Amino acid sequence: MINYNGQIVSENNNQINYNNRGFKYGDALFETIKIKDEAVVFCEDHYFRLMASMRMLRMEIPMEFTLEFFESEILKTINANNGDENRVKFTVFRDAEGLYAPESHKVSYVVEVKKVAIEVKSSYKVDLYKDFMINPNLLSTVKTNNKITNVLAGIYAKENELDNCVLLNSNKNVVEFTNGNIFLLKGNTITTPPLSDGCVKGVMRKNILDVLEKSTEYTVEESSISPFAIQKADEVFLTNVIVGVQPISNYRKKTFGSEITNKIKGLVANLS
Repeated sequence: MINYNGQIVSENNNQINYNNRGFKYGDALFETIKIKDEAVVFCEDHYFRLMASMRMLRMEIPMEFTLEFFESEILKTINANNGDENRVKFTVFRDAEGLYAPESHKVSYVVEVKKVAIEVKSSYKVDLYKDFMINPNLLSTVKTNNKITNVLAGIYAKENELDNCVLLNSNKNVVEFTNGNIFLLKGNTITTPPLSDGCVKGVMRKNILDVLEKSTEYTVEESSISPFAIQKADEVFLTNVIVGVQPISNYRKKTFGSEITNKIKGLVANLS
């Protein structure tokens, strides 16, 4: 069962069809959200990111779209299913006629829930994806439905027996993984790409930066990263709200440790 504009309906409900702008033009946004102990993890962060993204894309934000409404619609969908789902996708699409230019900016939303296995792998192999690049602009920081580069990178990873790929921007700097932000550790310095390089404004990224900036053990930098810097790093890790922190074990011929990454996992364990 899914939540379509506040009504619990079957996933096969014909109200949701190909004739919407999310399908036709990628005129849609989404939030991937973790549920833990019947609570919406990082609820405020997801809500405010969604609101900021909708404003950026000039979508009409309904008056009832409050933080409380956002949370209640998610929990309502969880309760309408088995009640033990832990992954939510909250999609908002512009619900209007028109071609590239919409005739209005009103929106509809769909809430989907799933039960997924959350596993931090001990072996995690990655490589660069170089066929297509991310544009280093503000729009790339938003979680829109225009994720074809990530899809192709995911296919490339499967074809080459990798766990993930590192995406580059048109300046050939490191941006992120296909499904999460990237952090490099060298000495006591932890570096992640700045939003200006085109990485998604990740909720877990934000919370990890908040935690690390309060720590006296590490220096945190948001600066551009070259692919060569990955090979020189002592440790590399991926972050997203579902897994949390995933250490990278192998990049090409380089093998990484995970001692500091595991300490950072401990620092943020209570966050997710």
